[in-house]
Amino acid sequence: MFTGIITAVASIAEVRDLGGSHAHGKQVQVQVVPDYLADVGLGDSIAINGACMTVTACDATAGTFQVDVSAESLARTAGLDRVGKVNLEKALRANDRLGGHIVSGHVDGLGVVTQFEPVGESWLLAVRAPQVLGKYLAYKGSITVNGVSLTVNTVQDESEGCIVQINLIPHTVQNTALGTLKAGDVVNLEIDLIARYVERMLSAGHAPR
Repeated sequence: MFTGIITAVASIAEVRDLGGSHAHGKQVQVQVVPDYLADVGLGDSIAINGACMTVTACDATAGTFQVDVSAESLARTAGLDRVGKVNLEKALRANDRLGGHIVSGHVDGLGVVTQFEPVGESWLLAVRAPQVLGKYLAYKGSITVNGVSLTVNTVQDESEGCIVQINLIPHTVQNTALGTLKAGDVVNLEIDLIARYVERMLSAGHAPR
């Protein structure tokens, strides 16, 4: 479980094939500041751009760790199969502050950035979410974009999906990898967990008496 509050901006330094076919995944090596890994061990969970991954190797002195990303995960996420900056968040401890919102680290769909530009002191981020996720998105509701907990400012349903606009304060742009986004980029989206359960409760059939 996570909160969507990014604890480090790191870099995917190397991506290796785990096999010779599309059925095989990738081994990903992530480079981060050494101090970040002081309390990380094998088997720990770290969200990379919002996708929960298991640490399979860790070198705290060198500031590197590895994860194995399955072909299934690669097919349902973006940005985990190439070198570049990524957002990291360690798994939530029971005594931690819930600074963002409840995040599972399971990517619900891929969105496409349609706009990212400065407005005043902040930045306007617009993302087209898949139509199937539109019913979970609401004004002032929560959404996770590449692992970052954000507040939805506007929602506009379209035939090709649902456009959500989000305001990013300078702190968020400077302390996450969202500042590198541009129109056309694909991002990982996770909807609000509570919205998912509410939809299920409202749509489920009644059990026979």
